[in-house]
Amino acid sequence: MKNKLNADIIDVANHAGVSPATVSRSFNHPDKVLLSTRKRIERAIAQTGYIRNRAAQAIQGKRSGTVGLIVPTLDNAIFSNLIQAFSEEMRLHGFTMLVTTHGYDLKDEYLLLRSLLEHRVEGVALIGHDHSDETYTLLERRNVPVVSMWNYKEDSKISCVGGENDQAGRAIAKHIVDLGHTEIAIAFPSVKENDRARDRKHGVLAYLAEAGLTVPVHRQIETVYSIANARNSAAELFEMQPRPTAVIAGNDVIAQGVIYAAQAKGLDVPNDVSVTGIGDFSGSASAFPSVTTVRMRPNKVGKIAASLLLERINGEDETDPSRIKVAVEVKSRESTKRCC
Repeated sequence: MKNKLNADIIDVANHAGVSPATVSRSFNHPDKVLLSTRKRIERAIAQTGYIRNRAAQAIQGKRSGTVGLIVPTLDNAIFSNLIQAFSEEMRLHGFTMLVTTHGYDLKDEYLLLRSLLEHRVEGVALIGHDHSDETYTLLERRNVPVVSMWNYKEDSKISCVGGENDQAGRAIAKHIVDLGHTEIAIAFPSVKENDRARDRKHGVLAYLAEAGLTVPVHRQIETVYSIANARNSAAELFEMQPRPTAVIAGNDVIAQGVIYAAQAKGLDVPNDVSVTGIGDFSGSASAFPSVTTVRMRPNKVGKIAASLLLERINGEDETDPSRIKVAVEVKSRESTKRCC
């Protein structure tokens, strides 16, 4: 067949030896088309150069085949595994993902949500439960299939999949207390408009209080999610007397910065000071020293969240939000040891 510019669905069907309806079905409901047939269609698409006009389909009330994902940041490894797992599951079902970031600004998140809906996304995934009233109202009025990832809440307004961050904070605090530490400091980001960090910090301080320990304000440092900033912010901790023997960080990125700050002061981790993170990011197990942390299972969270969102997109009614808790666990590694 002679190639032509702007090949259409009929050209693809003729090239693959199937009907145009089968080509359409392979796009919109790939699970209902034989794998061998889908592969013939994929070869025909590649050979003809056919590109679907999803925008036109959306205007006509047909499926756009896209979902939106709004995350706070892509600057570090915090959400990388989560995004990868979510994207792979969506792609298996024929969906393309549009990713955007709001930089921990919930007003900006609302504007980004509006933009995604203008592009006729069929569903939206968000991070956590701190969202503006405008965002929640828009989701409800538009009846948008939506799922929140990364933080389980038993009373969430929308469906959610994730670990219980308060529990993660308690678990890592227990680990440090069980190692005999009493001179403890914490390093967390701002908890304003960040329910994940807020819940983790609450869990840490609550468990320590129950164990009869307090963390004075001067040992509670605040830093952004950056190794460099965490290193600079944590430097003052190791000039204090008495010096803390353990530092609990809000995630592994901050923990790595704290480790560098300790080493810059000539301290050994963990012989002079133990350091922990939360998240178990890529590289935490292979760092030197490897980082003791709390595994949050981002791959599992992303896959389950995608499946949950697909159920809503495919028409399964949701009378109440679905709330799925993914277990968390402490991974003890080289950055912590028993206190003398």
